[in-house]
Amino acid sequence: MAIKTFKPTTPSRRHMTVSAFEGIDKIIENRLDKRSMGFGAQLQSKKERNVGEFLKEIQPQDLLKFGIIPELVGRLPVLTYMEPLGREALRSILTQPKNAIIKQYEKLFEMDGVKLVFDDEVLDYIVDKAIEYRLGARGLRSICEAIMMDTMFDIPSSGERRFEVTLPYAREKFEKKKFLALKQVG
Repeated sequence: MAIKTFKPTTPSRRHMTVSAFEGIDKIIENRLDKRSMGFGAQLQSKKERNVGEFLKEIQPQDLLKFGIIPELVGRLPVLTYMEPLGREALRSILTQPKNAIIKQYEKLFEMDGVKLVFDDEVLDYIVDKAIEYRLGARGLRSICEAIMMDTMFDIPSSGERRFEVTLPYAREKFEKKKFLALKQVG
């Protein structure tokens, strides 16, 4: 069997890179000379500073200083900043699309003959944790998995036909998973 090689040409292709560059705001802040230290400076915590204002001023040299290789930075003709998703958007992602995470869990449990119900306050809790840990939409699934993992394996064999996910249950399961993750690191 002959092996064919294919060399792609990229002059007409556009590259899109999406990432979270934790700490790049400090590089931009230094470049703009808006320091939070020194005589006469207003000291602000990271929460008080509007990091988004700095990120809107991103330039290629900031990415280079951050450690991105010049070849990659050169392929990015446009740099922009995206605002983090808010509570409403995250809640919508969690519940509304045809393949929403919550609908997937409901369908999964339905296959085992169990009606799964999430209290509204649990959905708010999941969204709040995604915001607190700055996980965005991708973090919603991880948080749901932390809450639902044990239940997915225990409920089908328990004989229960309805399971309601309450706020105390969600908190207990999430904190347990968070504790285990911290314990493994330490």
